[in-house]
Amino acid sequence: MAYDLPFCLTFICLLVICFPLSTFAQWIDYPPDGLATLTHYTIPQDFVASCGCTPASTHYPTAALSQMAYGSSTSYGPACGRCFNLTLMNPIVANPPFTPPVTKSIVIKIIDLCPLSQDGWCSGTKSKTNSAGHQLNFDLAYPSSSIPDDFFPSDVAVYGYKDFGVWNISYQTVSCLDDWTGSKNKAALGSELALGASGCCPANPTGSSNDTCPSFSDKNGIPPDTTTKSHATDTLGTIHTYHVFFALSLLLVLL
Repeated sequence: MAYDLPFCLTFICLLVICFPLSTFAQWIDYPPDGLATLTHYTIPQDFVASCGCTPASTHYPTAALSQMAYGSSTSYGPACGRCFNLTLMNPIVANPPFTPPVTKSIVIKIIDLCPLSQDGWCSGTKSKTNSAGHQLNFDLAYPSSSIPDDFFPSDVAVYGYKDFGVWNISYQTVSCLDDWTGSKNKAALGSELALGASGCCPANPTGSSNDTCPSFSDKNGIPPDTTTKSHATDTLGTIHTYHVFFALSLLLVLL
């Protein structure tokens, strides 16, 4: 069967446009509890990451989640705002194997994505794990003023270095409002008001469409309004004051 040039060009364009979307549509449906890897990255305090969570959220333990579990190829995804209890098991690169003398855990809030890569720790997909055999990787914002400097166990005398870099961990989904230290600070909850619908960071996502972000790249739903309530209240108060002032002025003119 022969095809003319315009048809071929149209078909090629459709492939170029649609293939990336179909690739990113295969999000990982991960269980609420499981095993994963843990790395760490530097994020400036008060930085607004891809979820658009308020700057104050970075004053507490936060992390990025591997992209295909995060659920978006750009901007916010369904993982935004979720909280997890991460428990260190053992470092992946340690020879001889290292057994931590104490078990350490930390509750984090997801505010960012760890980009999908070919072979990196965030390379897990629906059908492929990273080199440690896990689909999920949490990238902890560390060092951080909210996390003790000695959070990661080590033995410099034996290994010659302090930071093992990558750990096997277990994770458990937890309630942000009950377990995350930032939940007591209203300014640390929600998304930056200036971002509007471009940010989505629920205070305590449950999976419901009313309090959980959709996939931004798939545009499969309207995000809930997660703008920081303290800012929103101030703005709303200003609007209400203006309306009252306008109504009184109009009344005086009519009288």
